[in-house]
This record gives sequence, structure tokens and C-alpha cells, in this order.
Amino acid sequence: MQLTVTTFLSVDGVMQGPGGPDEDRSEGFDRGGWLVPHFDEATGQFMTEVFEKADAFLLGRRTYEIFAAYWPKVTDADDPVANPLNALPKFVVSNRLRSADWHNSTIVRGDVAAEVAKLKQMPGRELQVHGSGTLARTLLENDLVDEWRLLVFPVVVGAGRRLFPDLGVATGLRLVDSRTTASGTAIHVYQPTGRAEFGEVPQV
Repeated sequence: MQLTVTTFLSVDGVMQGPGGPDEDRSEGFDRGGWLVPHFDEATGQFMTEVFEKADAFLLGRRTYEIFAAYWPKVTDADDPVANPLNALPKFVVSNRLRSADWHNSTIVRGDVAAEVAKLKQMPGRELQVHGSGTLARTLLENDLVDEWRLLVFPVVVGAGRRLFPDLGVATGLRLVDSRTTASGTAIHVYQPTGRAEFGEVPQV
């Protein structure tokens, strides 16, 4: 399977608590819900397209707990997000969880890179990561991401956890899709091309 990462971001790179004030208050974060004023029909359509490609999900512990507290309560069989999330296999990366009770969930422990590489060998279309910033950074460090889907909402949050580390692997990206919604959300889809290249602007 191809491993894809889909993440909601602010212009300043924050990914924490996009969907509501109480979604993720860890480390005292009190600015949750920043995407809500900007999530329009076109954004929803893009997310429907994403979930239609999923055959399994790979989630970090925090994102898994947030999802597991909400999505099982959405029982509409036609919901384009709830249906795949509730039905398809879910792999949660954690050495702390003792159990994963959400239907069709498996805990992944130990060497994350090695275990995820094994999961990618399973048959299917996409192994999807949503949110899960700490996990996403580990996957980036180990060259395990095949595609990044970054939805950048028109807001500067000013605080909160960010997706990319201050110091990490320099990675080149190729833009394969780009669109902007009526609310100003910029959706960029990238595929890694290997290590980033550097140069110097010619002196005039």
C-alpha cells in the first residue's frame, strides 16, 4: 500500500486542535477550532475523495483517542468519513496503550519504522495517516511517506504543536495537485523526490 499523510494546518504550521476548543487541550492549548470558519463545501469534497482511497489507517495514539471518542458515534452508513474509519483496519502506534477497543484496531509497538514498512507491504491502495504529528515526523525521518496532503487554512494560530520539526531531514517534494477553495483554504498534494537540493542565487 501507498502511505499517505493528510493534515490540517494553519498558515504558521499549527496542526493541534483544528476541529474544536476541546479537541486537544494538551500542553494548555486553548486555541482549538481554528479551521471551523474556513471548512467549506470544496474542502469537504476533497476529504471525501481522500477517504474513498483508504484501505487502512495508521494513527498516532493521541489522534486515535480523539477519533475513537467521536467517530463510532456517527452511525450513518453513508457518511464518507465515518464509514471507512469505523469499518476498515486501524493501526495505532503506541507503547503506552494497553488496549484498542475501537472496531478493527491493532496496536503497533516496538520499532515504528520497521513495523510500518511491513504494513506497507499489505495489499491495498492506501494506508492513510490523518493528523498524528509525532508519527508523521517519524515517518518523514525514515522516508516512509509516499504522499503528503496538506490543507492550509487561512489563519495564523500563534501557538500549538506544528507538523514539521525545527530540525529534521531535508526532503525534496514534487507538487502533484493544488487547489484553493472559496474560503481561502489552499490544498497542496506533494510526493517526496529524495533529499532536498540547495544552491545559491547568482549575484547580479
